[in-house]
Amino acid sequence: MLNSSDTNQAFRKEEVSASWSLFSPRNELTIENSDLPFTNQRSSATYTNKITDNFGISDAEYNHNLGYGLVSAAEAVGKALGNNGFPNVPSLGGQEWSADLVQAPEVWSEGYTGKGVIVAVLDTGVDYQHSDLNGNIWTNTKEIASNGIDDDLNGYIDDVSGWNFHDGNNDILDRNSHGTHVSGIIAGEKNGFGVTGIAYDAQIMPVKVLGDSGSGYYDSISNGIRYAVDNGANIINLSLGGKFPANNIAESLEYANSMGVVVVMSAGNYGESKPCYPGLDADKWGLVVGAVDQNNQLADFSNRAGSNDLAYVTAPGVQVYSTIPNNEYDFYSGTSMASPHVAGVVALMLNANSNLTPDRVRQIIIETSGNNAHGIFSNTRDVSGYLSNNEINNEIEMIVHNHNPSFNNAPSDYQLLNSGESINQIPNLISAFPGNIIGDTIKRFLYNDNEDNSGKEDNDMSCIIKDITEQLQPYQQLLNFFF
Repeated sequence: MLNSSDTNQAFRKEEVSASWSLFSPRNELTIENSDLPFTNQRSSATYTNKITDNFGISDAEYNHNLGYGLVSAAEAVGKALGNNGFPNVPSLGGQEWSADLVQAPEVWSEGYTGKGVIVAVLDTGVDYQHSDLNGNIWTNTKEIASNGIDDDLNGYIDDVSGWNFHDGNNDILDRNSHGTHVSGIIAGEKNGFGVTGIAYDAQIMPVKVLGDSGSGYYDSISNGIRYAVDNGANIINLSLGGKFPANNIAESLEYANSMGVVVVMSAGNYGESKPCYPGLDADKWGLVVGAVDQNNQLADFSNRAGSNDLAYVTAPGVQVYSTIPNNEYDFYSGTSMASPHVAGVVALMLNANSNLTPDRVRQIIIETSGNNAHGIFSNTRDVSGYLSNNEINNEIEMIVHNHNPSFNNAPSDYQLLNSGESINQIPNLISAFPGNIIGDTIKRFLYNDNEDNSGKEDNDMSCIIKDITEQLQPYQQLLNFFF
């Protein structure tokens, strides 16, 4: 079986058909098994494709590394309500940076907190006695505790707070810490101490499908999905996975989707070019989530989106603070931490509009995530309150790569904005720079010099500036600064 402290070791051959591992927490940004491949977060695969895909979204920006980009609670909930999002509010800062990054406080300020939404956490169990979780644990009101009778006739005796499919009983207590950490990210109570979950009034349905070591079996996960659906869950979080597909899990995901339940899955911590299973099934059902850090940079360990169009978005997953058993807290890293951020955002959406179908939720999440709704000069969710300069630099890099596929990384001194420089400083930066700042930057990106290249440079520049102009159409008022 896999050990939760060594998430990246290979499956033993005799367990491949049966055993799955969680993408477990690690307190440092390292990959324990150094022979696993992982790619640089700004590899040559980072350019953007405009696509019309099976989500019914035209001109959505899908990035081979980042998918559709950073999830935005404010814009997703706004769109669920038929508006354009909510006004910015002051950042929480400190250990709550991840809520700031996904713009959860903007949604809370409008009164949407996840109330009435049930999120099933299929994991190592949950410490339901934790003082930051105990008020948000789902209760099966049709079951009478400890009477030895299946009162609600659902096939499970005394499943008052969920079920343990790994051991076949009603003991859902977490003795690993992974499931409790995930649960705190989703629905840690807003009580003045500890952590505040993304959907802090949602209910957590504990469904234990992994053992205390952090591994489990296909049947347990498949049955856990069906249990969550049949017992009223609105959302299922799967911070687990493996490298091999399983028909029974795929069938359970399809069942969940058909019954109106949204499934959110972690992408995997192998640093590979595409997600693990069941995340790879996000071409059909649910959402798959990669991990970014506090600066919205894709974590080296995070599996990328891949070349196939998946419902892949990103969320905070590096050094995230949350609950662990015995009334304690800790910082964990992994796509396991990113997935519950998106599950929390979906809970906020369903709180705002309970009529959303899983397909509509997916569509809204994709349309409002970082690559699409914000553009390269938006007020993106940089926790400092400044414009996300990395988004500007990465966007220009993607456009340039489309014109020159041999281009990989830009030297840092050729980047448009440096850390801490806000959108309001752009006019001053331009006036202090000789010539056209974007044009000069792109020339350096393309050729690392200012040579004429026999006219080729001028032609490339014309095409690239045209592309950038198209990207900037939502921000027409800024164009006079550049062209």
